[in-house]
Amino acid sequence: MARLLSRVGGRLADIVLPPRCLVCREVTGSHASLCVTCWRDLSLIERPYCERLGIPFVYDHGDGMISAQAVANPPAYGKARAAARYEGAAIELVHRLKYGDRVEIAPFMAGLMTQAGRDILDGADMLVPIPLHRLRQWRRRFNQAALLAREVSRRSAIAYEPLLLTRAKRTARQVGLSRNERARNLQGAFAVAAADRPAIKGKRIVVVDDVLTSGATAEAAARTLMRAGAAGVDMLVFARVATPLE
Repeated sequence: MARLLSRVGGRLADIVLPPRCLVCREVTGSHASLCVTCWRDLSLIERPYCERLGIPFVYDHGDGMISAQAVANPPAYGKARAAARYEGAAIELVHRLKYGDRVEIAPFMAGLMTQAGRDILDGADMLVPIPLHRLRQWRRRFNQAALLAREVSRRSAIAYEPLLLTRAKRTARQVGLSRNERARNLQGAFAVAAADRPAIKGKRIVVVDDVLTSGATAEAAARTLMRAGAAGVDMLVFARVATPLE
């Protein structure tokens, strides 16, 4: 009887408030999803890709292939994984969550992230979101990276640790800065309190964020956690700037 009432209640709710696309608001067949058009506009990242950077290859070069970019300029983190390329519907989802207060989008994005990051989540000890400075978080009212990390934690049963990595200084916005300017802007941006170092020592950490662009934020966060004693740090984001590699 309880299941029957639940189904009836769900159908009535769909009549009163029909499910709509998270991007364009067109009516869809189920809640918290995309319409067919927006699904087609979402460029999911799948293999083949660079095993280190997670950037897709144009051609399949075989399992475990590392790109020339990763060899020439290896990141401080171990691996990066992203659910989608930062274009089209992915940009709309990120902006609606980050600037439009559409927090109901986070579970959908986190579901795709959990699938994309299966290999780095396997064996990870904790999920740590990229923190916002307290003044920026007060103005925005929430940290989108923390929302995503919490949702990934629910799906993966990996510990969610939102307070281990802190924003030590208020940095200028990264938009419009060059790669070198971004790196300088983030020098000393993150910190781990001395009291929290034992919780990090020897642990495999997956750092969670919404977007990976130049990688400067990921680099700074990974270096801070490694200096605090982490055994390894990987990155998991919803979208990344990624031109397919030859």
